[in-house]
Amino acid sequence: MRDRHIVELAWLKDFVALAESGSFSRAAEARRIAQPAFGRRIRALESWVGAALFIRSSSGATLTPAGVQFNHGAAGLIETIELLRRDTREAAETSDSDAITLRFAATHALAFTFFPGWIRQVEQHGPIGPTRLFSDTMAGCEDLMLQGQAQFLLCHRHALAASRFEPSRFRSIAVGMDSLVPLTAPDADGGPRWSLNQTGASLPLLSYTEESGLGRIFAAHDIADRIPALESVFSAQLAATLLGKVREGHGIAWLPAGLAAKDMAAGTLVRAGGAEWDVPIEIGLFRPLEPQSAAAERFWASLTSLPARPA
Repeated sequence: MRDRHIVELAWLKDFVALAESGSFSRAAEARRIAQPAFGRRIRALESWVGAALFIRSSSGATLTPAGVQFNHGAAGLIETIELLRRDTREAAETSDSDAITLRFAATHALAFTFFPGWIRQVEQHGPIGPTRLFSDTMAGCEDLMLQGQAQFLLCHRHALAASRFEPSRFRSIAVGMDSLVPLTAPDADGGPRWSLNQTGASLPLLSYTEESGLGRIFAAHDIADRIPALESVFSAQLAATLLGKVREGHGIAWLPAGLAAKDMAAGTLVRAGGAEWDVPIEIGLFRPLEPQSAAAERFWASLTSLPARPA
């Protein structure tokens, strides 16, 4: 015998079908159930409610006052339950997917140059499963990490540059090496249009904004102060933006060698100064100290045996 404190969703749907059609036969047909079984479910619902919901007659079924009252909330209750079930399933599916998906944030300067080759190198040592990459400015990537939306952050780093990641909450390892190189467009003879060795005239500097991660590193080395002839004429957050301005001949910029490698090889960008003006930097991978998903922890453990990759 059924517990009177238990109601089935199907009974609520039966009730709505009968209230709308006014006919046991039509309602049973709409619900794709034999009429005798349909009638038993309506009676079970009435037993659970503790009141008759329909007046039965040869002409059909009409709602009792109690049935009218019950009808006010039945359809909404069904919709609420269905919505709750759908949302719960979606949450479960998302949770299952997130449990095996590795979520990376990477600065624009590394997302399209370093990350693809690096992740392929890691995969050669074993499959890592699905990955999701968010590309943003350094400040944007830091926000993603601090908000827990990314498990790992790939970015340039230097010991002299400030970081928003406190050692008490985050740890990092070096996964690559790069350098900021002073570059300019070539002159007609293939030499530098602007040279750090020239004297007298000012040198147009294409610089990074304060929000840029590379800008923090560049500023920490006081290069602009050490070369008084440098005069900032343009600034941007993204190294790619500066790369375009340098190609157009607007001045000198310290660009990541990994980002500018093809231009340097093709001769569309040349050095504005010698290696003594380069700024060696690491490509670091940050993660929170708190435990991550099992997939993320396996991935992190697998990195300890890999050498740092050139940019």
